[in-house]
Amino acid sequence: MTAPAAVAVEDAFRGEWGRVLGAVARATGDLDLAEESAQEAFVAALRTWSRDGVPDRPGAWLTTTARRHALDVLRRRRVEAEKSETAVRRGERVDGPGRAGDSVHDEVERGLDDGGWSLDDPDGDLVRLLFTCCHPALPLDGRVALTLRSLTGMTTGHVARAFLVPEATMSQRLVRTKRRIRATGIAFRVPPPALLAGRTDAVLAVLYVLFTEGYDAWAEPADEVEGCAERRALAGDAVRLARLAARLLPDEPEARGLLALLLLQHARRDARTGDDGVALTLAEQDRTRWRREEIDEGLAVLDTALAARRPGPYQVQAAIAALHCRAATAAETDWAEVLALYDVLLDLAPSPVVALNRAVAVAEVRGVDAALAAVDAVGQDPALTGYHLLPALRADLLTRAGRPADAVVELRLALDQVDREGDRRLLSARLAALAPR
Repeated sequence: MTAPAAVAVEDAFRGEWGRVLGAVARATGDLDLAEESAQEAFVAALRTWSRDGVPDRPGAWLTTTARRHALDVLRRRRVEAEKSETAVRRGERVDGPGRAGDSVHDEVERGLDDGGWSLDDPDGDLVRLLFTCCHPALPLDGRVALTLRSLTGMTTGHVARAFLVPEATMSQRLVRTKRRIRATGIAFRVPPPALLAGRTDAVLAVLYVLFTEGYDAWAEPADEVEGCAERRALAGDAVRLARLAARLLPDEPEARGLLALLLLQHARRDARTGDDGVALTLAEQDRTRWRREEIDEGLAVLDTALAARRPGPYQVQAAIAALHCRAATAAETDWAEVLALYDVLLDLAPSPVVALNRAVAVAEVRGVDAALAAVDAVGQDPALTGYHLLPALRADLLTRAGRPADAVVELRLALDQVDREGDRRLLSARLAALAPR
């Protein structure tokens, strides 16, 4: 395969997978068939584009090829179903897959002009797929996993790593979720306005998990960690999907709050590691590398969300991020306001991770001893067992308190638990500074 064709297929996979899958899923109502057909389309592209050249519209080529494959499969199913029906009438038995029902043409060509989305909208099928994967009849972990698998083309193994579960467990989870879609007759469509609220929380949670998976990779040395570049791209995918969600849900301030949060965090991506691949804390980052245009957009979106006067967790998190982005230096951060916002966030969405992050602000406002007490209190939560940022934060606070020996113990514990290379290098550098060999 020629190099231009290889690059084109890779770019198309990243940009068009979800649209191709969504188009076939909407037309057939069968997510497994849609995945099979999309995969076959990309395999065909590998063969054809190197021979005939890259088409002017790669996404349209892939969608057409995937639809044709789906049509062929449905025709075979129809033939097998007719054979089975004939055999039953004759008292014979014919093994093989069969499916009675609508005509093949009807199955492939049927569509839903729903939720205000035209079938000609380039993102319509993508949004239908998103809302289908986030249907409230599906378990939450299944919604998130299926969305990552379906909208990004991530392998089951990759999704499993994102959830920190064995691949076999994730495979079973995905199979169960797809079966639930079939069993409950969930349609591939955007729900009508009256039902949108029931899907909103699930959709936003999925997008946040997707963004986090990608954003975390920006704290890794991209040229040394396998798949890091691909994971980083997920953050951009999440921002794009958050824009769609905000457009689809104009009366939902949390959709805009999430978009603002993602923009404000994504703006800092270039500054998250040093030249040596060591992850940098917020205070250590070169703020001139933050992307100002994304910060300005995020601040404007946040103002629009807050104007609705219906605060939610994403809006509060975005407000915290905004305080960091507005400060020219870490020392100029309004830490008292950050702490107040964390108190609000704990009321809206209590979690040990939020409480741990709050302790950072406590240290700046009330001192290291108060922060250590806050960390010790939240550290008893079993949900933080094995979470490397707990001992890492304790080590930082102990160092600031003039207790380097105790800090070394915590750093060694954090190194035993950390799984990201960039963070490992950061912790190792801190340990070397306190306990040089």
